[in-house]
Amino acid sequence: MADQNKPQSSVDESPISPIRPNKERRNSLEQHLQHRPERSELVEKNILPASTAAPSLQEKQKELEKHMRADSLNEKISHRPSPEKLIQNGVLHEDPRSPEEKYEEAIEDEYAKREGGA
Repeated sequence: MADQNKPQSSVDESPISPIRPNKERRNSLEQHLQHRPERSELVEKNILPASTAAPSLQEKQKELEKHMRADSLNEKISHRPSPEKLIQNGVLHEDPRSPEEKYEEAIEDEYAKREGGA
């Protein structure tokens, strides 16, 4: 009987999200899907990978491509003529600076890059 004397608490049953007219909320997913970009557009923007391989294989595919590029570059570098031969052929000119001067300049360039200069 003591329960009858207590004031009853009211429960707010209003929805958390606002109610929009014309069932706009229900159709929003459909509207977004209609304006979804094509796969080719996402590939162009580098959002999706260009590969059609299974997602579980795409990482291995990227790793293989990286190793293939490295092998190709190493092959090309191995056939590159030496600096001495290029100097003899007149392609390169000897640098009159001493190794110490070259080193100092390289250090200065590196510091300039790190500080946002050069």
